[in-house]
Amino acid sequence: MADTELSAQIKTALGAVEIPGGGDLAGYGGLSEIIVTPGAIAFAIAVAPGMEAAFGPARDAAQKAAQDLGGSRKVMVSITAEKANSPKFGHGAAVPQGKTRVKGVQRIIAVGSGKGGVGKSTTAVNIALALAAEGLRAGILDADLYGPSVPKLLGIEGKPAIRDDGIFTPHEAHGLKVMSIGSMLVPGQAVVWRGPMATSGLRQLLRETDWGGLDVLVIDLPPGTGDIHIALFQQTIVDGVVIVSTPQDLALIDAQKAIDMLRRMAVPVLGLVENMSYFIAPDTGNRYDIFGTGGAERAAGSLGIPFLGAIPLVMSIRENSDAGSPPVATAPQGAEAAAYRAVARRLVASVP
Repeated sequence: MADTELSAQIKTALGAVEIPGGGDLAGYGGLSEIIVTPGAIAFAIAVAPGMEAAFGPARDAAQKAAQDLGGSRKVMVSITAEKANSPKFGHGAAVPQGKTRVKGVQRIIAVGSGKGGVGKSTTAVNIALALAAEGLRAGILDADLYGPSVPKLLGIEGKPAIRDDGIFTPHEAHGLKVMSIGSMLVPGQAVVWRGPMATSGLRQLLRETDWGGLDVLVIDLPPGTGDIHIALFQQTIVDGVVIVSTPQDLALIDAQKAIDMLRRMAVPVLGLVENMSYFIAPDTGNRYDIFGTGGAERAAGSLGIPFLGAIPLVMSIRENSDAGSPPVATAPQGAEAAAYRAVARRLVASVP
């Protein structure tokens, strides 16, 4: 069945779901677009502050209606409401209380960047593998919902299994437990979600997955400082964030903005990794500082955060990443793996 046809059928079925105050959910103005992928169905119900509990039965009925039509797809239905007195990020408000840990996960380390194109996801995957190589039970969550690349980097194919109670069973690759919305999409399919849908999707990927008792979960964040970051840091205890940047000034300007966000949200900054730090020509052995040299280390010093290490610009990292064979997993004795493992050891020492 085509995705658009199934979406229309679900919308029709929601016409039988009653909402508070009269009427049905299909005709309700707060119903979002119904997103259908080969592995998931997702939509949101926006309500006025204080009406979340009243809409609970409607949400449950909508979940059942979508599940009856969706077959094996994971159904994600969320209720969203703008709190009347919620603190606005960027206006000096305190971080909300009530953050919680994720079931089955002892520690969370997020990997972020101020901008795209700096190798953040490749770095996140190899840090997770390096933490596993240090003897930790490790996993990775791909929170870059609009540009998920973890399945490609780890050679994962197919949808994750879903238990009878609706909980995801994560993929396993190279000893890591792995969850990504990319595993539920067909190649080239975009995730066209507004902020509330994206944050709801992240919450379900994070909290409705059986992580099975991890020592550490690495979260690959989207670039920038958007809704997904704010929702994660407001709701979840994150033990620290690693920022990835190239040495050039343009990337470091954006990295500083990401660090500013973390400090204003009272999230620990574990340090800065300089990716694509330098290039060693394989034919001559000459070193070339393509993006400049030492910029991230100097920035870390000026910002008062640890410099976690430099990762070289090496063709094998790109080739192996494209093939789903990260260097830490497939060439653990190589120089590239050693660079990532040095970062991991500094993280192990810094996270209590």
